[in-house]
Amino acid sequence: MLQISQIIQQAEDKLQQAFQRIDAVAYKNQEKVLNAFMENRIALRHFNPTSGYGYDDTGRDTLNKLVANCFNAESALVSPHFLSGSHTLCVALFGVLRPNDTILSVSGAPYDTLEDVIHKKGTGSLADFGVKYAQVDLVNDSFDKEAIVSAIQEYKPKMAYLQRSRGYSDRKSLTVAQIDEITEYIHGIDPDIIVFLDNCYGEFTEVTEPKVDLFAGSMIKNPGGGIAHTGGYIAGRTDLVELCANRLTTPATGFEIGSYAYGYRDFYQGIFMAPHTTAQSLKGAMLIGEVLSSMGYTIIGGNPEYDLIRSIQFNDADKLIAFCREIQYASPVDSFVTAYPWAMPGYQDEVIMAAGCFVQGSSIELSCDAPIRPPYIAYIQGGLTYEHIKIALSRALKAI
Repeated sequence: MLQISQIIQQAEDKLQQAFQRIDAVAYKNQEKVLNAFMENRIALRHFNPTSGYGYDDTGRDTLNKLVANCFNAESALVSPHFLSGSHTLCVALFGVLRPNDTILSVSGAPYDTLEDVIHKKGTGSLADFGVKYAQVDLVNDSFDKEAIVSAIQEYKPKMAYLQRSRGYSDRKSLTVAQIDEITEYIHGIDPDIIVFLDNCYGEFTEVTEPKVDLFAGSMIKNPGGGIAHTGGYIAGRTDLVELCANRLTTPATGFEIGSYAYGYRDFYQGIFMAPHTTAQSLKGAMLIGEVLSSMGYTIIGGNPEYDLIRSIQFNDADKLIAFCREIQYASPVDSFVTAYPWAMPGYQDEVIMAAGCFVQGSSIELSCDAPIRPPYIAYIQGGLTYEHIKIALSRALKAI
């Protein structure tokens, strides 16, 4: 029987060409980001802290321009006052949608943490404000164009909603080509429909970002490079981003206020590191999938070179928990902590979460979480360095 080190080495040998393609994407993205830094004349003064209202905060305003350039968007709103990816998406939805509008999700159900944002009555949800919801599921990991046409005719939605990553579903993540194609298709039916993308986990996995009207993500995922310690971004059409800025602050102030007493260096440095860090995570995710597949485990969904998340089906709650615990034990932070399933806010089942991260909840750092429900699937993502992912995988394999 092969030793764990031999199994990993065989997987690495098999993945060399894929790793070279990932490195090539990282190079192009790093060049793009560097050019954006130079074009915006980033200087030490942009890292300075501010206080109070934050009028004329050049660090904040230039950070918005930098991210817009990196993503080839008309405009961007980047803020440490976005508390999570879900909060960022929530601000975008409430910024754009109005009572009696309909949001049509064309990629199936959104991520678990948005369920209450959309549906839960009596909480200040979209439903409470009269925003309606309709859904079209993917078919064989592709958009169901006929069903989308019928839904547009029936519901006349203001917004078409897409989720790039697959969350806890078993579908593949969406590629830029798929997103661009369906965006053009929807605009061909009705050019006034706003195509909005949950871009979480997708940034810098390809050399371009999707050409949608509006998209949003978390700075403690890919675009923060493992350095940004909070925040999120919204990017896209200027008029739509301005509506989101009005929701984050007030309609009277929009982009004009918002100070940050800690300074913006971590955000700038995080964006600069993002292409490399994302590539490290992608290669680690591919290694995890290849190794566990060779050992007989089912790897669910995912486009290996575009998706940081690897989903491993254990069919056994004890093995699932043991695997997650070993990821925690192999973490640089809180390695002595034992992970247990618990009723985590915003989720529909008990969740076990291994996340010994420098930034709490950071999913660009190596982490592993799983709802405790059959068929007992672990979702492992992130990793600041490929070497750490490899070490943690070796330890987790011994536990199962």
